Amino acid sequence: MSHVALAAILLLLAALGYTMGRRRATALSGGQARRLHSLPSYHGLYVALWCALPAAAVLAVWLVAEPQIIAVLLMPSLPPGSAGLTDGAFQLLLGDIESFAAGRAPEAGTDPAVIAAARRLSELRQSGFILLALAAIALGAGGIGWSRSRIRPGLRARNAVERATIVIMIAASTVAILTTVGIVMSLLFESARFFAQVPFSDFLFGLQWSPQTALREDQVGSSGAFGAVPIFAGTFIITLIAMAVAVPIGLMAAVYMSEYAGKRARAIAKPALEMLAGIPTVVYGFIAAIMVGPALRDAGEWVGLDVASESALAAGLVMGVMIIPFVSSLSDDVMNAVPQTLRDGSYAIGATKSETIVRVVFPAALPGIIGAVLLAVSRAVGETMIVVMAAGLAANLTANPLQAVTTVTVQIVTLLVGDQEFDSPKTLAAFALGLVLFAVTLATNVIALRVVRRYREQYE
Repeated sequence: MSHVALAAILLLLAALGYTMGRRRATALSGGQARRLHSLPSYHGLYVALWCALPAAAVLAVWLVAEPQIIAVLLMPSLPPGSAGLTDGAFQLLLGDIESFAAGRAPEAGTDPAVIAAARRLSELRQSGFILLALAAIALGAGGIGWSRSRIRPGLRARNAVERATIVIMIAASTVAILTTVGIVMSLLFESARFFAQVPFSDFLFGLQWSPQTALREDQVGSSGAFGAVPIFAGTFIITLIAMAVAVPIGLMAAVYMSEYAGKRARAIAKPALEMLAGIPTVVYGFIAAIMVGPALRDAGEWVGLDVASESALAAGLVMGVMIIPFVSSLSDDVMNAVPQTLRDGSYAIGATKSETIVRVVFPAALPGIIGAVLLAVSRAVGETMIVVMAAGLAANLTANPLQAVTTVTVQIVTLLVGDQEFDSPKTLAAFALGLVLFAVTLATNVIALRVVRRYREQYE
């Protein structure tokens, strides 16, 4: 039985508790809910919460503490001499034991002590999971019995359920906030380690990006070149091309669906556009690399232009098609939310439909439209697969969209792929790129919020 199966069992147990609590409350009231302080459904939720929450707390604590507990219990079973190993060698030994325990490595030619430790690890995990399952199910069943026995007509079940709901929402919000803080702190800490080895000015204003360590001292970039300007330029060019495709088409599609299309046409057009967002990005990348890139190269040869097989234009065009739904769907919803009274007032003073759209609907919907465009920009900046397949990995400093370029996200993936040493500038450069990308995105959102606030105050 897996953790997913255990969670499913606990959910079924909570559903059973809900049914039992509701039936008991109904029975005590004689079928007349007005005799109860809270509705029978609240009594059912009261029992379900007392079943699910203690069991879920035990499951969460075990998932956090399990690696440390098993590591302590496994220490006596490790091969002789493990205590004298270096940190790296010890982690490698634990990785081998983990591979054997998971069945990912053959036993032939392997140290018997490692195999024995792997078997001991499997036994510890199995025993721990059995104890966890028994404890969680026992707590759930005990919670059902205890909370059901407390049900009476005067029980303030609704108050208890609402307090528990508030606590759950606060906990969820706290997890989201702590996750964000953890990501930011990780970026800051690792970036500080990078900038301790590479000057900030060289990174932010350097014109050559070659983070790999060369094999010869006389080779270009033998000590690593970390000028990120070519990467920022490539990101900007591809994003600009993608937005030049997505924003006009998306807005015009939104205007048509919101102001001109009938119910039947809208019911067909809106889902058809939104289907573009459901296509995997690797499919878009394949189309860009196999169809769009060669087509642009052939067209360039026909008019006498030198177009690379992998170009920013190919990646930007396909990416723009991909993010059209982010602009069209959200903008359509926002424009539909503009009160009809504003349109009627415009028509009453003699404005045409197009004048009403430009002078009334667009300004009133501008905060939502800006949000849609920002979401599309974020999607374009964060795209990786299309750029890898259609624009390449070369960090070229060029403003020519017909040449190969790369982006920040592609370089982050490239720097962190494979076995890497997290003390080298090459690996730490990925965190520095992420920090700059985070700062730019934050600044863009702040500017957009100011624009949204200004127009929202004007039209509210």
